[in-house]
Amino acid sequence: MRLIVNGEDRDIKVETISQLLEELKILPERVAVEVNYKVIKRVDFANYKLKDGDIVEIVYFVGGGLLI
Repeated sequence: MRLIVNGEDRDIKVETISQLLEELKILPERVAVEVNYKVIKRVDFANYKLKDGDIVEIVYFVGGGLLI
């Protein structure tokens, strides 16, 4: 299946968001995922079926420091 993941065209053999994150070695609790411009709830990652041509954006949570 061909997906666009964070702007990069990829050929991936997964069915769900959870499987995609596992293949990419990304911890699901550290990211938000958007598919075709719709934010997907973390509780739905295991059941959300990806389709050929989907546009997936994975946004990482980054902790910050104190700005002075």
